[in-house]
Amino acid sequence: MKDDLGLMCEEEPPGTRRPTRSPRAAARVLNASSTSRCGELSTPAPAKPAPATLVSLRLKGAAIKPSPASRTFRKNFFPETTESEWNDWRWQIRNRVRNAERLSDFLKLRDDEARALAGQGASLPFAVTPYYLSLLDPHDAADPLRKCVVPSTAELLVSAAEAADPLAEDHDSPTPGLVHRYPDRVLFLTTGFCSTYCRYCTRTRLVGRHGPAGSRKARWEAAIDYIQSNKSVRDVLLSGGDPLTLPDEALEWLLKRLRAIKHVEIIRIGTKVPAVLPQRVTTNLARLLKRFHPLMASLHFTHPAELTPEARQACTRLADAGVPLGSQTVFLKGVNNDAQTLTALYHGLLQCRVRPYYLYQCDPIPGSAHFRTSVAEGLAAISGLRGHTSGYAVPTYVIDAPGGGGKIPLLPDYCQGRAGDDLLLANYEGKTYRYPDPAGGSADNSGLSSLTAQRTSGAAVQSANRASVARAAR
Repeated sequence: MKDDLGLMCEEEPPGTRRPTRSPRAAARVLNASSTSRCGELSTPAPAKPAPATLVSLRLKGAAIKPSPASRTFRKNFFPETTESEWNDWRWQIRNRVRNAERLSDFLKLRDDEARALAGQGASLPFAVTPYYLSLLDPHDAADPLRKCVVPSTAELLVSAAEAADPLAEDHDSPTPGLVHRYPDRVLFLTTGFCSTYCRYCTRTRLVGRHGPAGSRKARWEAAIDYIQSNKSVRDVLLSGGDPLTLPDEALEWLLKRLRAIKHVEIIRIGTKVPAVLPQRVTTNLARLLKRFHPLMASLHFTHPAELTPEARQACTRLADAGVPLGSQTVFLKGVNNDAQTLTALYHGLLQCRVRPYYLYQCDPIPGSAHFRTSVAEGLAAISGLRGHTSGYAVPTYVIDAPGGGGKIPLLPDYCQGRAGDDLLLANYEGKTYRYPDPAGGSADNSGLSSLTAQRTSGAAVQSANRASVARAAR
């Protein structure tokens, strides 16, 4: 299934059966020309299966080595699947679990989960790779990873404060698939496809749905033309969906086009692939990304249980290719909303050469109340990290402001006020210390004036940017 760039279609209709094929047959399906529309399964010409020896030779040195736990899971639930097939990311995508009937073969579903999977509570499609499914607790519905990917009827509870597009991305979109909110950078939504769907995703309105009519190549070309014509854009973030679910050929085409734009200084990729589909990080992919430096990656990790041997190999492969790695984590009730869990996650990420970057307050998408914590809990978690562990292990806690205000950092209140010429500061233990700051007292008003001026200037830039977006849309 592909369009004119050979890309993965956004989603297939429920019930579409995708038979297991050898890696050679899978590659032929993905790379062959097709005129089928998105959502329909192309039928390739019959082909002889590749000999196992040739498959092994082709994948040798490129595959992520499966852990003993993965091998046991494969033998128990996919006994006819070879290790080479299991290690093929295309096989993982073709064999995703997407309905209650199939999921019940692996997990003991509670009634709430079964009803949600039947369509009574799901706000976005359900899909999970066999690899990530192997990490879920089959008996405990409160398992943190299970809560992240298996729907519940809590998704039916929608409050007035929630919105399909809480960050107003569509408002700042000059052309479909591109968001230009900040002065010097754009968000490029390359695809609506993910190998595994997170139930708290901020783009539930887009991911896993049928893409808009028309050519995806035409949409990409329009986005590239916009970037080319706006010389203030120096930073392009590729996101989606998950851009690393695109074939190497499509990624190469896009990266080449962006690298040809002289004022684009850096390219970033936002992905959850190392956590849910580490098999995708092949040596070929690593070599491809290495050609387009400076290129960085923000990896979505949620819980230390995701840091499996396979995920660690994927991170190592990217880091060895010279890709600076940061992590983005959503703060989720019942999943990671305590300092101990976050500390274990961030220590593990640092060992994988991944620097904790952002800790997000959960966005108010429809049906997300069961995931959202209070902001006070988030600040308490940061307090439990700051000073208690390495500074490198402490991310920036942010709220992506509803309505399009952008990321706003939040910190515990370490500044306790003034005492004469001294600034009073609280350390991580809650002890108060004095810092001599005689100029600070007289500078308070001027400092506030400076802050006001910065905010006014920032608002003016954002207003001008939105005007530019509106003109481009016309």
